[in-house]
Formats: sequence, structure tokens, C-alpha cells
Amino acid sequence: MAHADPQWTLRDGDRTGWQIRAEVSPRWIRVQFAGVTVADSKKVLIVTETGKLPVYYFPKEDVRTDLLTPSVHTEEHANKGEALYWHIQIGDTIIERAAWSYARPSAETEFLNDYFSFVWKKAEAWYEEEEEIFVHARDPYSRVDAIPSSRHIQVYIGGELVADSRRPVVLYETGLTPRYYLPKEDIRLDLLSPSDSLTRCPYKGIASYWSAALGGKTYKDVVWSYAQPLPEVHEIAGLLSFYNEEVDALYIDGEQWLLQEKDRLPYKSIAPQ
Repeated sequence: MAHADPQWTLRDGDRTGWQIRAEVSPRWIRVQFAGVTVADSKKVLIVTETGKLPVYYFPKEDVRTDLLTPSVHTEEHANKGEALYWHIQIGDTIIERAAWSYARPSAETEFLNDYFSFVWKKAEAWYEEEEEIFVHARDPYSRVDAIPSSRHIQVYIGGELVADSRRPVVLYETGLTPRYYLPKEDIRLDLLSPSDSLTRCPYKGIASYWSAALGGKTYKDVVWSYAQPLPEVHEIAGLLSFYNEEVDALYIDGEQWLLQEKDRLPYKSIAPQ
């Protein structure tokens, strides 16, 4: 089968509310296992479907198929067909069920024929151009804007006013609830204790955390910060943000923030594949 033209967008929105989109990314994508680049392509398909995070699929000719051996493991996907899993063997190292492909994809996903994808967490590293990326493929239709503001932000934890700032940076991320990043000088750091937790975001970088123990209650990892965020959101470097939905109260210009039905919090409930 011929591979998708870079200008094509392939969609299906007619199967019980399920939709899939695939298009050729203009970005150079690579994935490494055990120090070896197993897939290297400038014509990767980026695939998004209902209820799933974005996934990179590499054309077969850009994959080191000599390093792949078939496993007996398969998974049936109602809308895409049967996924066949592959082990990756590099010298004496075997990474089990680290890749998958569709031998007979469904009619709606025929474009996945002769493409391979890889289990994100089993890879050693992923790269877009020369930048390492984390957690999952980047959605080409997601945008992240970090905008300095003069909104008045107040945060209460355990009955204490923990943060009071008129110089936040508001982070807007497509489809998600805005987050407010505050200067350390406007936060009661004496009420917070650093945590060992770290998380990674494909759009922002590596975050570190703080917890609070106030009013007889522990608020674990309720605050986070990006010491060295990715260049696109450099404005939030070193600033701290609170989980709106986990503090006792967060006020924006004197009005308490309340979780609305339309609010979408970060991808806590979306499957990675």
C-alpha cells in the first residue's frame, strides 16, 4: 500500500462516536532502545483517536526490522483490528513486546498497514529533531501559551493564605483548565516542603513538586514548578503553580475558582495508547 500523502488527513467519525485522524508529521522523529536508534523517520504518521493520547507510527522502511522478532502476544482493538507485538533484540538485550503493528487493520485504519509503533515507556529516549520529548507524542493541534498577567491570585490551604500574587503567568493549554504560575516571593514557602516527585510533560518539560501539611491535613504534591521548562513556555521558569482542584480555595480577582463541567484537567484519565 502506498503511504499517506503529507497533505492528507484521514478521518472516520461514523462508528459509535469514535474518530481517528492520521497525518504525516513534518517533524523528524527518532526512538532509541538500549543506545540504538530503532526507528528514524521524517515521514512519521501522527495518529489521534477518541479517548487516546497521540501516537507516532513509523513507516516500515524507516524501522530497523532486523532488530524485531515476533512475539505470541496480540491485542484486539475494536476499531483498528488485531495488533501484533514484537520484541526488540539488541545484542544480548531483549525488550519484550516493545513494538506493535497491524497485519490486517480495519477498513477505517487501512493507512496503518506497513507501519510500526513503539511502547513509549519501554524506549530509552524519543526525539523530535534534536529535542528529547517525554510521556507521549505531541498533538499537532495542541497549543501552549504562557502569558504574563496582572490578575490577583490567592491560594488557601488548611485555612492559611499560602499565596497572594498580582503578577502570575497564566498557562493556557488547548482544551485544559488554565494554570496560574506564581513567583516564589509571593508564596509562603515556609509552609511547603519539597517532594522527591518528578513528572514529565511533552509540552513543558520536567516538573518538581512541593507538599503542604496544614490544618491537620497533608496535601501531597499540591505545588509544582519547572526549573528549566522547554523554550516554548520559558516564561514559567522557576514559578510555582497550585492544583486549583486540590487546594481549599483559589481566588481569581476575588472570585473563587470552582470546577465546572466544561473544565478539563490534565490527562489523568486518558489512556496512553
